Formats: sequence, C-alpha cells, structure tokens
Amino acid sequence: MKILPEWLKNGYLRVIDPVANWLVRRGVHPNIITAVGTLCTVAGGVIYATGHIMTGGWFLGLTALFDVLDGTVARRSNRSSTFGAFLDSTLDRLADGALLGGLAVFYALNPAHHNVPMLVVCLTGLIGAFLTSYTRARAEALGIDAKVGILQRPERVVLLSAPQAFFGLALNGLVLGIIIIILAATAWITVVQRMVCVYEQTARRAADDGTLRLTTEKTPWIRRRRAASHR
Repeated sequence: MKILPEWLKNGYLRVIDPVANWLVRRGVHPNIITAVGTLCTVAGGVIYATGHIMTGGWFLGLTALFDVLDGTVARRSNRSSTFGAFLDSTLDRLADGALLGGLAVFYALNPAHHNVPMLVVCLTGLIGAFLTSYTRARAEALGIDAKVGILQRPERVVLLSAPQAFFGLALNGLVLGIIIIILAATAWITVVQRMVCVYEQTARRAADDGTLRLTTEKTPWIRRRRAASHR
C-alpha cells in the first residue's frame, strides 16, 4: 500500500513535462537543478522554523518540481552519471533534515506552539526518514532491491508541503501535528517493511546456497554409486 496512487504521480509528471523539455533545450545541467531544489527546500525549512507554516507549504509545493526535474532532465539530455545520482541522494538527506529540523525548531521556540512531545515526534520522524533511505541504499549495496514501503520520498515531500499549504496552523496547529505524527509513523513502518524485505531475500539466498552446496557435495557420492551399480 502506498499513500500516493500511481495515477497521481503520472499526472504530475505529465504536467511538468514541458518544463523538463524547456530545460533540456536550454542545456541546463541536472546537477544545477538538484542544487537549486535543495536550496529551495532548505529555505522552506527556515520558513517553517519561523512559524510561517502556510507560506512554507506553498513555497515547498511550488518548488517541489525540482525534486523530479533533475532526474528527468538528466535522462533526456543523456547526462545521467554516477556522481549525479550520489549528489541527488546526498542532497535529498539534507532537504529532509532541513524540513523536519525546521519544524522541530518551530515547536521548540515558538511561544504560542511550544510543544516538547511534538519536538520529539519531529526528531523521531527525522531519524525514520534517514533510515528509510539508508535501508534501501544498504540493501542495493548488497544487490537486493528494497524499494518497498508505504512511505517513500514523493509521499514524504507531499506530506511536508500540501497539508501545510492548505491548512497551516488550523485548529491551533492540530492539523500540522497530525500530519507530522503520520509522517513519523509511516517512516518507521517503511523501515520495518524494508528490513523484512531484506531478511526474506537474504534468507531465500541462504536456503538456495545451502541446497546448491548440498547437491554439489552429494554429486561425487551419487556418481560413485552409479559406477558401482554398473560393474
């Protein structure tokens, strides 16, 4: 199960398609798009920290296209590279930290919305977001596909922008608090799902290796038995 349906993701990609084509024609390097997108996200985190939640939500919603455009432009301009993928993944972690860190600062310093439990939830969600990405990266380093889970980066970006843009601090910040709790909970659920996925695949590999080893060990004995029966 995923928070964002595929038809919504595909529709968004079709909307930004002309922008991607325009950037390709202008020869804009995808790494520049990645860097600009990260700067915008960090700025959004600063806006959240100052308590302007609705403004920050709209700003992030409008600049979220950079998060998709860099990969699209890289593929269409044949500029995909290992370093580009590394840079994108690294700066994504910076962006996640800036957003959840900004919300944590908001709950820590805002006089009207000072809330220690929500500060802890923000930090828990931040750790979960980092682990979500780390588990996938570590699994891929082991040759395992672990792109599973209820919360991936597109869902995380939407949860950190769209509700804030429309509701801000509605109901004395209750809507914002619920969204952050959902974000933190689903991040940890995703971590567990990916750990289970890796465990199942590694266990299956171990079982297959054990069967292969057993078969290999038995082969000489079977051959000798067959040879003896033909004597």
